[in-house]
Amino acid sequence: MTQDFCSQLVALLPRLRRFALGLTASREEADDLVQAACEKALAKQHQWQPGTRLDSWMYRIIQTQRIDYLRREKHTPVSQTEDVMLDWEDTHSADRAENEDLLRHTMKVVEGLPEEQRIVMLLVVVEGHSYREVAEQLEIPVGTVMSRLARARLRLMECLPAMEGLTN
Repeated sequence: MTQDFCSQLVALLPRLRRFALGLTASREEADDLVQAACEKALAKQHQWQPGTRLDSWMYRIIQTQRIDYLRREKHTPVSQTEDVMLDWEDTHSADRAENEDLLRHTMKVVEGLPEEQRIVMLLVVVEGHSYREVAEQLEIPVGTVMSRLARARLRLMECLPAMEGLTN
């Protein structure tokens, strides 16, 4: 089980890092969070049930690690740094500057969402999980997932009027 567990964990690392980056808005904090979560998972791998979703278990560990960190440090999210933006640069579009500006603005709005809405948005929109999967991962009702996501999307639409032109 150890080799299979480790292989699956390594395969999940990019997704775990993306999730952690969405929670922390800092590469360094995201990397620290993923590392701490992986250490905890390796130490507690006997608690993971083979045949269940390792990604769900890891997202929960990351979320718990983040909550513990915030409680300990009373730390607030920081703004994205310019070097984080390089991962998402649009290098082919004629509207590159406009797209980068929209991305920066969108990321700031997402950072400003309440954490419970941001987590649901990251899991559904970025990671592509179903409402039911997110409800199971977060141990909340599906209706709560839908409500949090709806409020997050409304907030994005309120703060991103430039997107109106993209959807028409």
